[in-house]
This record gives sequence, C-alpha cells and structure tokens, in this order.
Amino acid sequence: MADESMVRNLAAQAEAIWPQEVEFFRRYPLGDAPEILDLACGTGEISMRLARLFPRARILGVDLISSHLDIARARCAADADRVSFEVGDAFHLSQAAHSFDLVVCRHLLQAIPEYPLVLAEMIRVTRPGGRVHIVAEDYAMMHFDPMIIDTDLFWHQGPIAYAGQTGCDLRSGRKIFGDLRRLGLSDVRVDYLTLDTVRVPRDTLAAIWTAWRDGYAASIAEHTDLPHGQVLEAFEQMIAAIRNSDGYAVWHLPLISARVP
Repeated sequence: MADESMVRNLAAQAEAIWPQEVEFFRRYPLGDAPEILDLACGTGEISMRLARLFPRARILGVDLISSHLDIARARCAADADRVSFEVGDAFHLSQAAHSFDLVVCRHLLQAIPEYPLVLAEMIRVTRPGGRVHIVAEDYAMMHFDPMIIDTDLFWHQGPIAYAGQTGCDLRSGRKIFGDLRRLGLSDVRVDYLTLDTVRVPRDTLAAIWTAWRDGYAASIAEHTDLPHGQVLEAFEQMIAAIRNSDGYAVWHLPLISARVP
C-alpha cells in the first residue's frame, strides 16, 4: 500500500467516485459542526473534500502509512486549524468511545484480514445517533467489453486468490450489510456507485486499473498460478476496453451506511 502506484490510485479513485459519493454525505443529519473521522485516510483526498463540504467540521484522518499522511497534511494545509492527521491502527484506535458524529472508511476493509474487528472499532468511536460510511470494494462486480480473456476468471484466479492467502476478502463489499446488522446498527443501507465509461472520464477510470497493474501484477504472479505475462495481459486488455471509445467498462462499488443506536 505504500507503493507510489497507490498514491496515483487514491487520486484517480477519488476523482472518479466523489461526484456520486458526495450526495450521500449531504443526506446525513450531522449538524452544523460535526466531528468526523476519516479512517484509513491515505493521502487525504477525501479528508480535503469533506473539509470543503462541511466548512465548520473538525476532521481527523488516521492511517498507518506516515508518508501518505505527509501528503495529506500538505493537501489540507489551508484547513490545518480543523483538519489533522495521525498515524494509527484501525484495529486499535486511540480515540475515546463516542468521539465522532461520522466515521468514514473507504477502500480498506477488503484489504485487511478479520475486517469485522475494524467495524467494531468504528462503531465504538461513533456517538449514539452518529453514522458510519463505508466504501467496501468487491472485485466480482465489474465487467468489460470488448475482451479476449475471461475477466471474471482472472479476478477469481488472480487478485481474489492472492488476497485470500493473507486472509483478505476482495468480495467483502457484499457482506458489510449483514455484518453491520449483526453488530446492532440501524438504518443500514446499501447503495452502489456506478463507475463506468459513461459516468466517469475514460482517462480517470483507466488510471485506476493502470495503478493496480503497476502495484500488484508482480505480487499476483508470485503468489498465484498465473504467470506474470498473463497477469499483465489481463490488465492491458481491461485498460484497452476502458480507453476504447466503442467499448464499455463498469465497476459497481458498494457504499454502505448505517446509524449507531
């Protein structure tokens, strides 16, 4: 996650997702000056956007990678009086119980083992009546045309199998609704952000897959039965489908929100 490709990936994902995601933030009844936790904030792409959306909010970004937080601090320097960042472990947050009106967690849960432990921490630090906002990726909710290879098979034999070796679940997005219900939350809602070549600029969408290729192709080949050349070819075909003006690509991205009783 500390690879430079992930900095590119975070920027492209934020550009692609925010125009749809912002409408969900606007509907939360947060009051005039909410306390917000941006958990696994990375380079502060969303922290910055939340600061603009809620001009009186106090926002804390927490992440494990200190170099990403340096970028986040520079990005949010104009709002340093109310936007801060610190190194922290999502499994063991240092913040007191009931500290935040909104806890945001994006692009993390599919990349860690035992992710329900992080959900429990998110709930612990959220005030009664507060909200959790989760973008949990699901890599079996995408398709591309035209393609030569079977991309469904590639994702299962490649990235999903690779992640499974570390106890991670790249299809966790479909499971968060049930997890939050079992943890006692109310008003649990699942929406889908449609990242496709109709709604998102093709260059932006292609940048996400390019960053994944650059950051993960070698590791996927090392830890699965897929040769490196085959992994690269799969990514190249997906990127080509995205860039093809007559092609179509889509990723349905689960967004799960709920209220803490």
